[in-house]
Amino acid sequence: MSGKRDNTAKLDALLASVTEDILGGEALAEFQEHGLRVERILLELVRPDPIQPRRVLPERIYHAFHDNRLTPTQALRELVQMAQLAARQKGRPFDGLLDLLPNPDDEGDDEQKSLLSPEEALLRDLVNLATTIRDDGQVNPMTVVDVSQGVMRQFRIETGERRYWATWLLRDFIPGYTGDGMIPCIVIPAESYSPFRQAKENTARAGLSAIAMARQAALLLLTVHGYELPASSVTNDFYRQALELDLRSKREYTTDILTAMGGIGRMRFSQFKALLGLSDEAFELADRYNIDEKKLRYVINLPHEYHAEVVRQIVDLNLTSRQVKEICDGEGLDEDSTETQEEEVIPRTAIQIIKASRSENGISSTDLMRAAIRQENDIHLARARLRMLQQLVEDAIKQLPNE
Repeated sequence: MSGKRDNTAKLDALLASVTEDILGGEALAEFQEHGLRVERILLELVRPDPIQPRRVLPERIYHAFHDNRLTPTQALRELVQMAQLAARQKGRPFDGLLDLLPNPDDEGDDEQKSLLSPEEALLRDLVNLATTIRDDGQVNPMTVVDVSQGVMRQFRIETGERRYWATWLLRDFIPGYTGDGMIPCIVIPAESYSPFRQAKENTARAGLSAIAMARQAALLLLTVHGYELPASSVTNDFYRQALELDLRSKREYTTDILTAMGGIGRMRFSQFKALLGLSDEAFELADRYNIDEKKLRYVINLPHEYHAEVVRQIVDLNLTSRQVKEICDGEGLDEDSTETQEEEVIPRTAIQIIKASRSENGISSTDLMRAAIRQENDIHLARARLRMLQQLVEDAIKQLPNE
């Protein structure tokens, strides 16, 4: 086992030959022509790209980390605590990170994995990747952009952010790390940075959410329209600038953009871009729970104040795209209720709550309790939320006309 975990010599040998073995021939010439090189770089000198469309960290941790309010170790500790809280609430607490690893002898492990919260699933994937790096070495170098200034060396990740976080997790949280704090990287000069290369890498890998595809579409549009790409954390408004942009005015880039997005068509591209119109809370929820674009496309047509509520219903009730369409279109109302709406507009959220409470939906008090805890991530806030709902219902009953 010790030989398996002592990866320094193996990595040195790999990096000494990676250019010739992996690239070779014409690709090698192009590699050298563009000034690319392969190095082993100190982990502390590498930082993730703050505008990378594929988010690894939850939104709150992402902003705190890129605003330099959290170190990598602190960011991962926050993620571990979030996952532990979610696991305790669902009755499956864990202490050591290795407890999260799948059991190859457990036939029900796939079913268990489907029940994990987003934070548990993310941490489990990172732990799995970290142990793979520990046992086999990181044989797939990250791609980084050299953004050094003067004597201060600094590198920004173009592809491979999950490997970055897995390495930090391995170094600071998982026993058995024997490395020297260096990671293998293909280094790209700052002037050769390409959002298109990053996009191709993103879309070639599984798990890119519809929201990440929307960010990707925005980033490519902003690039070809000459917008400056920031080097710090951004809000959703940065990506929303692309709502005013289109492919028609940059026809010479259309093929490149669609190819970088995975070879999709113009209509599909427009559907992903339209998701930028979601409210901030709905945007984050949809990304966190990896909700399909087909479900989200109906939410966009609602007023902003209803976006988050409908997305929560999609998550909590596991709604199909057809059910989402019916809710967003207001279908299922009888003529009398429609006439009443014409006289006095009823908030759509109120109608949705009543529809969700119908007995055929099979919602129990336990379902409500679990939904409140999942949404608030705090038992006290969940209790307060349910009491507010209780008070709202009691007030509504008092306002019913007498028989």
